[in-house]
Amino acid sequence: MSDVALCLNGPEDAPLTVALAHGAGAPMDSPFMEEAATGLAERGWRVARFEFPYMERRRADGKKRPPDKQATLLATWREVIAELGPAERVVVGGKSMGGRMASLVADEAGVAGWVCFGYPFHPPGKPEKLRIDQLRQLVSPALILQGERDPFGNRE
Repeated sequence: MSDVALCLNGPEDAPLTVALAHGAGAPMDSPFMEEAATGLAERGWRVARFEFPYMERRRADGKKRPPDKQATLLATWREVIAELGPAERVVVGGKSMGGRMASLVADEAGVAGWVCFGYPFHPPGKPEKLRIDQLRQLVSPALILQGERDPFGNRE
């Protein structure tokens, strides 16, 4: 049994569960995450949201802190996938950092695919520092929804 608390929306008998992780600065119940989960659930998908450990600590004590190290973020993703499995019936993804971390575990976990709302292609103001190497090797089906004003990378 996982220690990760899940917020669930949508029908339990949906063909796929979409697991969504938050971005670096906002929790799983931010307006954006609420709207995404509600919209997917209204269309018949099961949605499971969760928070990484640093955000759970922030929720408990109110102190802003930076994201956990990548190893912790990926371990959390693995726990969530194991909890929701079988992996082939799970789509992983999330907002910005949450979606990027999902892309890093998608193939390894054998999930049905991954989705990212605003992929953080590069740090703000540093377009030369691309974070795309793993995208070139991925075989999992993917969907990246990118806005035009995202400081982490526009549609181009």
